[in-house]
Amino acid sequence: MPKTILVIGGNSGIGLATVRQLQAQGDHVVAAARSPQALAELGIAVQPFDALSPAPLELPGVLDGLVYFPGSISLKPFNRLTAEDFLQDFRINCLGAAAVIQNALPALKAAPAASIVMFSTIAVDQGMGFHASISAAKGAVEGLTKSLAAEFAPKIRVNAIAPSLTNTPLAGNLLNSDVKREAAGKRHPLQQVGDASDIAALVCFLLSDASKFMTGQILRPDGGLSSVRTF
Repeated sequence: MPKTILVIGGNSGIGLATVRQLQAQGDHVVAAARSPQALAELGIAVQPFDALSPAPLELPGVLDGLVYFPGSISLKPFNRLTAEDFLQDFRINCLGAAAVIQNALPALKAAPAASIVMFSTIAVDQGMGFHASISAAKGAVEGLTKSLAAEFAPKIRVNAIAPSLTNTPLAGNLLNSDVKREAAGKRHPLQQVGDASDIAALVCFLLSDASKFMTGQILRPDGGLSSVRTF
């Protein structure tokens, strides 16, 4: 049976790939983003959304799922990070998600069962230089994921995805040459960086009934980087 899914963000990268997969399987997408852009080209009405100052959204009475895509990659030496850098990453990645979930909670509770998907990063699990601000913010997302999974059970499932470097516009500065792409791929046991369509497939799985026995999980599609060493 088709589902109604609220997508926050989604104009590029993993978000856009997810929307396309949801539409292909017949689901109805409700969207909010900074601008209509690619979502509008797919025939989706887009409400304005700013992760730094999220306003209430007009939502249908029932939502089967919610995916929060807004994120940031703020890579700086620790001594150059300001309090505002930390606060901005926290607002975009964690507080924005919390505000949307509060807004959507009545509609999610009205569904027979519902699923929330958020995004973290491999840098929370692994510890990477120059990632202090974004790792702190995404670590909060992982904590929020597990806390809400406990609070919302058994009716609403809450999971997060923590990918390694994925070929998306957000990571453009890290993958904008053949040399950078090759070097990034070689850091992974699978010798490649992530592909947006693969991560999108995981999002769709977490929104589907096929994952109905999963909640409070942090999934790590990372080419083996967090768990495998090849010698």
